[in-house]
Amino acid sequence: MRFDAQSLTYNAQGLIPAIAQDEASGEVLMMAWMNAEAVEKTLETRRVTYWSRSRNDFWIKGETSGHTQELVDFRVDCDRDALLMIIRQVGPACHTNRRTCFYTSVRDGEERELMGPMEG
Repeated sequence: MRFDAQSLTYNAQGLIPAIAQDEASGEVLMMAWMNAEAVEKTLETRRVTYWSRSRNDFWIKGETSGHTQELVDFRVDCDRDALLMIIRQVGPACHTNRRTCFYTSVRDGEERELMGPMEG
């Protein structure tokens, strides 16, 4: 069956959540939004392309930072309302220069930073 980006379930703003997972470690690196055109661009170029809600524009991961995401596998969940990008990450995934955006843990009611920014 041929894939059609229009077959996905987008929210009222025309967006779908996309989770980026590292191919090698299985680590969840980040979550961002895609619209149908970002989905198509990602599949066409194999460079993960998101939709920036703050800039109202496309955002190719690593275009300015060099911290690129190469698409290895594109997965659709059972309800077709969330995406999982299996990727090869170069450098940190988070704009804070951390490996993952999920670097804060809440334990016993307290926030704890699990990692600092990457060197270099």
